[in-house]
Amino acid sequence: MTMNNIPSAPGKFKMDKSPYIHRFRWQYSSLAKLTFWSFVFLGLIVVFFFKSPSTSPPNSMPSDLSRRSLKTSSWGGPAWEKRVRSSARIRSSNGLSVLVTGAAGFVGTHVSAALKRRGDGVLGLDNFNDYYDPSLKRARQALLERSGIYIVEGDINDVTLLKKLFEVAPFTHVMHLAAQAGVRYAMENPSSYVHSNIAGFVSLLEVCKNANPQPAIIWASSSSVYGLNTKVPFSEKDRTDQPASLYAATKKAGEEIAHTYNHIYGLSLTGLRFFTVYGPWGRPDMAYFFFTRDILKGKSIPIFEAANHGTVARDFTYIDDIVKGCLGALDTAEKSTGSGGKKKGSAQLRVFNLGNTSPVPVSELVSILERLLKVKAKRKVMKLPRNGDVQFTHANISFAQREFGYKPTTDLQTGLKKFTRWYVGYYGSGKKGDH
Repeated sequence: MTMNNIPSAPGKFKMDKSPYIHRFRWQYSSLAKLTFWSFVFLGLIVVFFFKSPSTSPPNSMPSDLSRRSLKTSSWGGPAWEKRVRSSARIRSSNGLSVLVTGAAGFVGTHVSAALKRRGDGVLGLDNFNDYYDPSLKRARQALLERSGIYIVEGDINDVTLLKKLFEVAPFTHVMHLAAQAGVRYAMENPSSYVHSNIAGFVSLLEVCKNANPQPAIIWASSSSVYGLNTKVPFSEKDRTDQPASLYAATKKAGEEIAHTYNHIYGLSLTGLRFFTVYGPWGRPDMAYFFFTRDILKGKSIPIFEAANHGTVARDFTYIDDIVKGCLGALDTAEKSTGSGGKKKGSAQLRVFNLGNTSPVPVSELVSILERLLKVKAKRKVMKLPRNGDVQFTHANISFAQREFGYKPTTDLQTGLKKFTRWYVGYYGSGKKGDH
């Protein structure tokens, strides 16, 4: 089998200079305002959690992503436990036992397969929601199951299920890749992002902190946390307090939550800021993917440009390079120091950029696809919308290079060649459904 057929691996204010009584009134008024807005914020959180969204993602069946996914498929029993143990069993000396959340997702599938190939025990967890075509996730699932990887169908907010998984298989590591992805969809269905990226992460950490032994956790943050930052290339030491989208805000919140659980409970946590990952078995909501689809179908594609005809560019990173980074972070993760929810000592806390360090204009991405597909694209130049998209991304990867030898080796031309070959093999020349 070829590598294309199987996954590879507040603004400022002036101090009141009036007499004391005026300052007191100002402070009292500010406190009242703060209290008011705090209640408003809490109210919004409650709405996010309990109000079922009525909107649906583009090109999908209507669904309630924030609540529907909690309805975990049936699980439990001797046969189910046997499958879990078998999948999580370590097959090599010094191997790891890894719970991969979001295992039927793009990155999750490739990382799971790479772990299994080297002899690690791997158990997947995925809720198979329909943010994009679930049949693609099922196809990835089938690939993994042929190599002995079982994916439990369930939600990361199902704490009872998570606890059971840790009882059946004492995982040494968790690769947490489950998340509600996509910058633009956050404007349509914000509650799904709070549900998955914040509440889901906390649910997982709660179970991990009480596990004995506690696992080391590697989890997916995002390059989106850099938001409106204009210093390039983006470094892990740069400010990340200006998110441009709700998606970015939830990922930034995740980094702060990770810091808290590390500080209080001694959990070993490593965050990975992915930069525009692409490749075979990718996500249909990504530009390179739907550009390929629409070029083959003869449809026009949007080429965004920034103000004053500024170039929009991305640090496209091929999936194999991302997998190497994930495994490097996993292998250098130190053990958690807590036990039964109590911290015994300081624990490792890291965050890494995983990118390609070579930003490419989106217009050039289209030109490469035209050559590979041998079809001229119908380009439609448009202004970059105010929907959370940023003009450019560019990763400084020196920290990951120093810590575990991370070094991407796949240029965009080579990576897109592998992707288009897989795409045509999986979908045909653009006529297989309207995925």
